Amino acid sequence: MHEKNFDIVILGHVSNDIMVYGDDEQRYLGGGVVYSSAAAARSGARVLAVTKATEADRDKLSVFAESGVALDAHYGFRSTSIRNVYHTADRERRTVSLISQADPFSAADFPQAECRIVHLSALVAGEIPDDLIDVAAARADVALDVQGVVRVDEKGTMVFRDWAAKRRYLPSVRYLKTDAAEAEILTGLNDRPAAARTLFGMGSAEVMVTHNSEVIVCAADGVFAAPITSRNLSGRTGRGDSCFGAYLAWRLNHDVPESLAYAAALVSMKMEQPGVFRGSPDAVLTRIREDRIVAHRVSDAS
Repeated sequence: MHEKNFDIVILGHVSNDIMVYGDDEQRYLGGGVVYSSAAAARSGARVLAVTKATEADRDKLSVFAESGVALDAHYGFRSTSIRNVYHTADRERRTVSLISQADPFSAADFPQAECRIVHLSALVAGEIPDDLIDVAAARADVALDVQGVVRVDEKGTMVFRDWAAKRRYLPSVRYLKTDAAEAEILTGLNDRPAAARTLFGMGSAEVMVTHNSEVIVCAADGVFAAPITSRNLSGRTGRGDSCFGAYLAWRLNHDVPESLAYAAALVSMKMEQPGVFRGSPDAVLTRIREDRIVAHRVSDAS
């Protein structure tokens, strides 16, 4: 890594994913850092990914270069591996098991690079310890995927638990991403706009809540929603990570509604094709026009 200036630095473990759909089993390299970095870089941002893996995974990490993402890889004795068994056709219900886990990140793993956003994209609680949020906040605006604080490993099975330190750390998080189920765990609310407003009230400046039908963002100007317009779900894996990466990249130079519409269009395209997003900003803007994707304001009464 020679460049020292980036728009977004993303920390997170890659994962040797095992995906089971009925009788069909697929294996490939995944992890939020893979999907979010690809979406951000393909949207024009200068992106550095920081990850941990074993030497045996080195060749697989070429996925970053293929998307134009710079890489800072730390090699150790273990890689993360996760097994996902999907139970429904819409791929919304699944059982997740942690098979192995790479070493957690520490302050020493932060690269000596300047950036505008540090995105903490952990797969499971403990991968990025809570106190690293303060370390990141001292360097740049912090983006946090809630999955990395509410998804807990209990004897190999992934379960979701409320984040005990949320009120301590959310004011240090400028961009917060959660899906609808995680938002309910954090707030007790199954109404997505209400949950977004509650998390905004806890201190995060911009709160994204993803769902299979829409993406919501709550910010100082209110709550906005944009529809998901995917024709199929073959690329469902990596939905939220791709959406958030796209939003962060577009948000560098655009307002909240524009960035939300862009993210919704990009993830709609990504969900139609397995793997990382491989399109261009022009293709996303064309999708916005074709599907008439607009981020509309959600009324306070909703």
